[in-house]
Amino acid sequence: MAGTIGALIAVVLLWHLLTAVLGVISAARFPTPQDVAAALQQILVDGYSNGRLHEHVLRSVLLVSMGFAVASAIGVVIGLAMGASRTVEALVNPVFLLLRPIPPLAWIPLAIVWLGLGDAAKMMVIFFAAFVPSVINSYAGVRQIDKPIFEAAAMLDVKGWRYWREVLIPGALPSIFTGLRLSLQASWTTLVAAELVGAVAGLGQILNQAAQDIYPAMILVGMIAVAVCGWLMTLGLGWLERRVMPWKVQ
Repeated sequence: MAGTIGALIAVVLLWHLLTAVLGVISAARFPTPQDVAAALQQILVDGYSNGRLHEHVLRSVLLVSMGFAVASAIGVVIGLAMGASRTVEALVNPVFLLLRPIPPLAWIPLAIVWLGLGDAAKMMVIFFAAFVPSVINSYAGVRQIDKPIFEAAAMLDVKGWRYWREVLIPGALPSIFTGLRLSLQASWTTLVAAELVGAVAGLGQILNQAAQDIYPAMILVGMIAVAVCGWLMTLGLGWLERRVMPWKVQ
């Protein structure tokens, strides 16, 4: 943590030196730290683009959380089922292979046609972004379980829900959480892109409005807000991983 803080301080000092002191980088192209601080104060106190910063953050975090939770829950179950059953894999995998190459952002026009410009359309796009990594990694997690574990489960006649609870899920958990981290990252990337079109509020809307206003400092405020929110949610996911897998060496 100390190293991270030191690196951030060094970056800010270098940023200040290149923009405000030496003028190597034009403030019109890349704002100074003072400009960003002023933009941050503006959005915190007076608001910008239909809301203050906390309102934009809450809206984006809520959309990401809901879309990510639904997609991950469904994706993990499907991935585990595909890994555990050749029959399920044969039925589901062809459809999944058709959906997998489609970029999440390609769903935006269809989501708008089906669901309009509201939150439901954005959640649909987030769903497809988070769904694919969770399926792939859950499937891979089951396939990476050592064969003797399955043989022991068969010998002990472990079946049904007990088989899932004691064999499949624990064995696949490391890979499942890897997929969840990738899904969370994809959710944030997709949300910001989705909010560039037709959003009333949200971090993507800040970026869109600031670009139209040619306001580089506010653009950077929006980018930093996205980075901080994604980082905090990733920390929360890491905390959950440690609680679920206390045996894992950190």
